[in-house]
Amino acid sequence: MVAWEIFRHKPEPKQRVITGRLEIEQNGQIAYLEYSLDGNVLELTHTEVPAKLRGMGLASSLAEIALKWARKDNLKVDIICPLAQEYVAKHPEYSDLVMR
Repeated sequence: MVAWEIFRHKPEPKQRVITGRLEIEQNGQIAYLEYSLDGNVLELTHTEVPAKLRGMGLASSLAEIALKWARKDNLKVDIICPLAQEYVAKHPEYSDLVMR
């Protein structure tokens, strides 16, 4: 009976996908970067900056915040958002985080 205990199947813990967004509020409006986090993969999906806030570097700031978070927490990054992809192209110091 004791030997059989060695082979008992233990269920895998359920993975939990967290979705959310990073936000910057400026002049009563919000620029944001949507993301999902699944295990150790941070997926950057969409950036939205209101027309009145464009040209202020908010999209770049959001991308930088996300990438610094990934670096700090040892996450890999899957970038779907074209603005975040553009940011990494201009800042190759983050390219090691990007999934290939």
